[in-house]
Amino acid sequence: MEKYSQYRDRASGIAPFLPVPTVSAGIYYPFHLFLFCIRLPLLLAAIVTYFLFLQWLPIGSLGKKASLWLILGVPGIWWIDLQVDGVKKGSLAQQHRSRVPQPQSIIACSSTSPIDALYLAAIFDPIFTASYPSTRLVQPITLFQAVINAFNRPRSHPPPGARLYDLETLVRRHPNRVIAVFPECTTTNGRGILSLSQSLLTAPRTSKIFPINLRYTPPDITTPVPASYTRFLWNLTSQPTHWIRVRIAESLQNTSRPPAKDTKSTESVHDDTASSSDTLLGSEDAEGMNSAERMVLDKVAEALARLGRVKRVGLGVQDKIGFVNAWTRRRR
Repeated sequence: MEKYSQYRDRASGIAPFLPVPTVSAGIYYPFHLFLFCIRLPLLLAAIVTYFLFLQWLPIGSLGKKASLWLILGVPGIWWIDLQVDGVKKGSLAQQHRSRVPQPQSIIACSSTSPIDALYLAAIFDPIFTASYPSTRLVQPITLFQAVINAFNRPRSHPPPGARLYDLETLVRRHPNRVIAVFPECTTTNGRGILSLSQSLLTAPRTSKIFPINLRYTPPDITTPVPASYTRFLWNLTSQPTHWIRVRIAESLQNTSRPPAKDTKSTESVHDDTASSSDTLLGSEDAEGMNSAERMVLDKVAEALARLGRVKRVGLGVQDKIGFVNAWTRRRR
């Protein structure tokens, strides 16, 4: 769409914020409508049952994961193509467990759809976080919040009163859990990797960072445009089946952090909240990374782009905010 050309990457011409067109059902429309009418009530019932009741009951990790797989299975998400860097297909169980995220490791995942969070929860049961381009700290959130964030407008700053922590503090407080980060800070259509948040730079040097990319077929269940609930539910439940292509890169480490534990930086966030002067970055400071820090983010971004078979784009949250404003004005 030429009217949104200013929100394309100048080098590649990629438009990561435009919704992916849905292929017309044609003569199969009655069948798609039938699937939608059957699946939508079942999906909503499964979602309500889990988030209102099951997640609070002592059903154990396996019970919760089975419930999440039921939510994924109702709309036809049955086929998962999982591949790990350096591991041959079919031999993952024979490899060392260090090839996949384990407790005290950090997932840096692409962000394209509400399904991202559901899949990660069903596999790794991580602590979810929200990242913002204005701060290096992250906001711990629930699975439900992570799902809803995929429909929300992008934010450059955390909401007022949000409790913010650095990743080292979260790893220390939750030694038996994986931490999930969405470093792009907002959703895209999966056709490019946005500029990454600096939140990954607070990861401890000893923790492994696993870049993970998720791609969907058909790709129209991505939600680059906020509040696209109706379109998403139709595309999700009216298709016979969906396929998720999951790629996990070899682990990286935050080599920009000193080997010794930096107690001064972590002690400042022992409290539940931190002052904005300590956590927020100015426009100049946000770009003021040293070469070691920039190298870490470049490695993660390159890994995400390689896994997704896409390119990195010179766009970020501020560009997405401008796009959303333009998109909303043109549709009034």
